[in-house]
Amino acid sequence: MREFNYGKYKDYKWDSEILGLVSGIHEYRGRQELYLTQKPAVLDKLVEVAKVQSTESSNAIEGIFTSNTRLKQLMQSKTTPKNRDEEEIAGYRFVLDMIHESYEYIPISSNYILQLHQNLYRFTNRSIGGHFKNSDNHIIARDENGIEHVIFEPLSPLETPIAIDRICEEFNRVSATEEVDTLLLIPIFIHDFLCVHPFNDGNGRMSRLLTTLLLYRAGYVVGRYVSLEKKIADLKDLYYDSLNMSQNGWHEGEDDPTPFIKYILKTIIAAYKDFEERIEIIDIKEPAIEQVRAAVYKKIGKFTKSEIMEMCPKLGRASVENSLTALVNEDVLERRGRGRGTYYVRKDALV
Repeated sequence: MREFNYGKYKDYKWDSEILGLVSGIHEYRGRQELYLTQKPAVLDKLVEVAKVQSTESSNAIEGIFTSNTRLKQLMQSKTTPKNRDEEEIAGYRFVLDMIHESYEYIPISSNYILQLHQNLYRFTNRSIGGHFKNSDNHIIARDENGIEHVIFEPLSPLETPIAIDRICEEFNRVSATEEVDTLLLIPIFIHDFLCVHPFNDGNGRMSRLLTTLLLYRAGYVVGRYVSLEKKIADLKDLYYDSLNMSQNGWHEGEDDPTPFIKYILKTIIAAYKDFEERIEIIDIKEPAIEQVRAAVYKKIGKFTKSEIMEMCPKLGRASVENSLTALVNEDVLERRGRGRGTYYVRKDALV
């Protein structure tokens, strides 16, 4: 079976891009800690927006959907799930809430991973929750002709419990020694978790929940305020490409996790940048239209009302809508499309 030795990465020659990303995240983390002590009250809305987006995006990657209205009702526990998709969405929300509220008390071990997986399926009648896989689960891709191909073979069910124990032990051991930066250990662990593919279902969602958990435990809490899952969903092709590149030679211990590490670090950096942009807008003490104007001038290309609402968490939907209309009337913006397809562009871009 594949051996796991995270200590070997202390002597690994990381390239300048990875070292720069790690250094940048350390700087962003320091600034975020200052923001959190100065403006704790105004951040609550960011948390609620991020929770909804994380739940929606992580499930959407796996083809699990519901309407926006139903999603918000499920997030606020104002309704009960009506179908299997909604049951799994409700389960994700439950686990995400648990991580938000109790991450300090959720250690990295097989037992706790199984409990989180069990809660992911707590609203379903499926018996797979909280159990490792009992059959092989090959990773399949379809070509342009619809023909399926096996692109990766995870470990067998027999090998899975031992492997998960081992990667948890290695992560905890090396993390405690601080021989390898935790920002590098986290994607290495998640990459191995996905290569083991320990469950019959829910592996992708569990990997994203565990990423959030590990980052929080290490003090990188940006995912509380900006959805990492949405960042991944927006660039999911790059996510799968980086994972596939890093899987080459995995069974023989000859894999290179660098592509996946870079993808995860870039995702974290992007979230920190969004966080600082939103804090700048939150700080604006002027009328709603000026907050929306500031948000608009941070956008390039096409953007939607929902995107502006994300950037202006203090404002309600009506305030954002009225401000966008006013900016259209001022010739700052041009509205295009109709209905759900409506989007905006800045007039200074129409040359």
